[in-house]
Amino acid sequence: MKDKNPISSSEVGTLWLTYQEKTMILRILEYFIEKSDDQQAKNIMGGLWQELSYYVTKIKKIFQEQGIVIPVGFNQEDVNLEAPKLYDNGFDIMFIRILKEISMGMYTLNMNMAYQDDVMEIYEGLTSTTQKIYKSSTLYLLEKGILTLPPKVTMPKSSEFIESKRYLNGFNPFNDKRALNDLELGYLHHGIETNNIGMQLITGFAQCTEDKEVKQYFVKGKELAKKQIKVFGDILLESDVHFSATSGSTVTTSKVAPFSQKLMMFCIYLLNGFGIVGSSFGTIFSLRKDVSMKTALIAKDIYFYADEGVKIMIKNGWLEEPPQMEDRPNLIKE
Repeated sequence: MKDKNPISSSEVGTLWLTYQEKTMILRILEYFIEKSDDQQAKNIMGGLWQELSYYVTKIKKIFQEQGIVIPVGFNQEDVNLEAPKLYDNGFDIMFIRILKEISMGMYTLNMNMAYQDDVMEIYEGLTSTTQKIYKSSTLYLLEKGILTLPPKVTMPKSSEFIESKRYLNGFNPFNDKRALNDLELGYLHHGIETNNIGMQLITGFAQCTEDKEVKQYFVKGKELAKKQIKVFGDILLESDVHFSATSGSTVTTSKVAPFSQKLMMFCIYLLNGFGIVGSSFGTIFSLRKDVSMKTALIAKDIYFYADEGVKIMIKNGWLEEPPQMEDRPNLIKE
């Protein structure tokens, strides 16, 4: 490394989590590439695989130079390339696009906790890769007619300021609710879109997992995704906005798991975190009280669902422990 000083605890932590996420995505990409029969989709995923593999190697090098044990992460034991196709065409790029949404947020947070050149260069490079793949994925999905655009609205012709607290109304059934603003429409659209993909993903996981407890957990997650789609859809319908997001594909009838249960559970763990953050944004920036309250309740549901998943992962030895500081009180006692 250019700077021989030890990297900070925050950098160790963010690099460790990045390693977990990237090795998971590499395994998912390997399966999707193997099963895809669309050359354009293969090119997008193949380019992403090459770039992520490069940065995983860079993280390994930093760990080795700093005397840090390389995490286990996810390896070839976590993917079954011989498994039949679990999702039809289109789902692969839809899911990769969702993963890139998560990555964009993570790199911003990680960069805020980086101090060394080599570490910052990793997040700069990954951010560039993510934005490039997100753009190419979006254009691909629009070209194939898979991605549903947000609802169209009348363009504003003047600037206005909120003049009354009635703008916040939403709970009282005897008061008229104002029309949804464009920010609220955007959050609701995004919530339906991401939950459609999540529902398809977790349906496939539930279909091919053998562990009864894990299967029940995935089924519960499917129902939670359906609940969110209904809540968001009902709000739109109340405002006379009819909206239908495509899932990108359907799940096949295969019951052979393409991924280890450890990988599938970690993937849902990652998506749960993204769901909580997304719901929090919807809660903060929705100015109609009924919308903000419903998104807050959804965040609560996701939190408790995620907590249940963490306990299952710990019980089965699937959750790798992040690096941590010395336990001084216990060291002193010993």
